[in-house]
Amino acid sequence: MTLLLDTHVLLWWLENHKSLTSAARAAIQDGTNTVYVSAATAWEISIKRALGKLRAPDDLEEALAANRFLPLPIHFPHARLAGRLPRHHEDPFDRMLVAQARQESLTLVTHDVQLAVYEVPILWK
Repeated sequence: MTLLLDTHVLLWWLENHKSLTSAARAAIQDGTNTVYVSAATAWEISIKRALGKLRAPDDLEEALAANRFLPLPIHFPHARLAGRLPRHHEDPFDRMLVAQARQESLTLVTHDVQLAVYEVPILWK
């Protein structure tokens, strides 16, 4: 399986937070799965850290490498699709993750049940 982590899932993973479900934890840990983290997630974390709304590691790239997570750049087709998605969800970062998951055939690991309306594979429970 090829996974794309939502921002909160990445942060919960890095903190070993109890909110991460056993199914999500098992899928992320499974060495046969490829795990991606979007550039949109890094952007979101940077913005929220700068505003004082979020605590996150300063060394995010090192944390990703240590966990064998791969960076997923934002490409033009991702941006076009994100802009064209129906306005079911207003968070631009989440809309980008949906676009990337759809464009790249990834399973989105997220607690945000509102994203299911976009008919993208979601792993949580």
